Amino acid sequence: MDSLSNVPEYSVGDLAGAIKGVLRENFGRVRVRGEITECKRYPSGHIYLSIKDSEAKLEAVVWKMTVRNLAITPENGIEIVATGRIDTYADRSKYQLVIEALEYAGEGALLAAIEKLRVKLLAEGLFAPERKRGFPTIPARIGVITSEKGAVIQDIRTTIARRFPRPILLWPVPVQGQGAAEKITQAIQAMGALPPGLRPDLLIIARGGGSLEDLAAFNDEALVRAAAACPIPVISAIGHETDTTLLDFAADRRAPTPTAAAEMAVPPRMELLADLLQRAGRLHHGMQAGLQTRRLGLERAARALPGMPDQLAQLRQRIDDRAERLRQAMLGQLAGRGAALGRLGLPHPREGVAARHAQLKMLGNRLQAGWAAAQMKRGAAPALGRFSAAPIAALLRQRATELAGQAARLESVSYVAVLARGFALVQAPGGKAITRAAQARAGAAITLTFADGKLAAKVQKREDDAAQGSLL
Repeated sequence: MDSLSNVPEYSVGDLAGAIKGVLRENFGRVRVRGEITECKRYPSGHIYLSIKDSEAKLEAVVWKMTVRNLAITPENGIEIVATGRIDTYADRSKYQLVIEALEYAGEGALLAAIEKLRVKLLAEGLFAPERKRGFPTIPARIGVITSEKGAVIQDIRTTIARRFPRPILLWPVPVQGQGAAEKITQAIQAMGALPPGLRPDLLIIARGGGSLEDLAAFNDEALVRAAAACPIPVISAIGHETDTTLLDFAADRRAPTPTAAAEMAVPPRMELLADLLQRAGRLHHGMQAGLQTRRLGLERAARALPGMPDQLAQLRQRIDDRAERLRQAMLGQLAGRGAALGRLGLPHPREGVAARHAQLKMLGNRLQAGWAAAQMKRGAAPALGRFSAAPIAALLRQRATELAGQAARLESVSYVAVLARGFALVQAPGGKAITRAAQARAGAAITLTFADGKLAAKVQKREDDAAQGSLL
């Protein structure tokens, strides 16, 4: 009993508190290396997991406020080094590691995790060649996501100013350490969300060289997905030529160095000017050669053409020839029309007038002779010389006036005058005149005589069965 009386006595709570104090005093901050297992994220945002090796297993927890600052995302099967402190959970009488930071345990584990993610994204088509976009030849504005301090941004600015000066829009971000991946991801998304007037035509994501751990942010899954979804073409310029990150696969083009990225972004201005001058010279030479060829062709054609005086002389001769042929044709037409009119057998009104004049003259002579005979019978021969001429002349003038009026009326209704006013003589094949439409049979041939000639026609029937002629 005496031996037991010297044993300190604690309540359960006091003992749990004492154990917690001892653990905190002796294991206030530790680094634990092992493989993650039993990893689970709770709705509260906390992550509970275990870290194991070949000899033991240690339970651990990552509080919600710490999860966002982790450099890597906890996953089952990856080997890590966890930094934290040992604490107790009195309700279950157990101790656990409260994790404050996580990092991969050596390059082998980090490379294995990167390769696993690369295979996953490759299977999704995120690195497909057909997704790669081309760059504008001369971008209006270039966006750069990198640290605002250091040689990277200075190299990019110097190279662009030397090759082809362009405005640069810098979005400064941390390029390594906790939270770097999240900040770079936000910068990529923000660049892509800028309005068209401010959005750059090309985006360079760059940082200098470093170890695999230093470049870990550019192997982050969220960052790689943001670069692949960015509406702006992306150039990845991470580390040195031998460094490779997952961002290099998702970007539209990979540059071995930040300086090389700047060279990819803009063309060499002096080379463009030289090429432009060369093209201008070739264009000028081609135009001169073309003009010379056409000038020689024109000179050869001019030599083959006759002189202008000869051309005018030929044209004058041709006009004279055509005028003479036209005059002969008109005379022939008039002769033909006269012959056709003569064949009709119709007397001209002038002939009728001449005949009436002859008859009138003959009647006047007979009247004068009769008057003279009558006067002689009455014994008044001496008076014949004084009185016979006046009555006869007056009578002749009266008869001439009447004859002229009749001739004018006859001329107005003559055959030729009627035809000249637009009328036509319609004749059957036998020469019989057709005066009514009913006299013309359908399909019968008829002759139309006009003032200047004849036309052959054929009779058709209208819809109302009236006769209608159509020219043959």
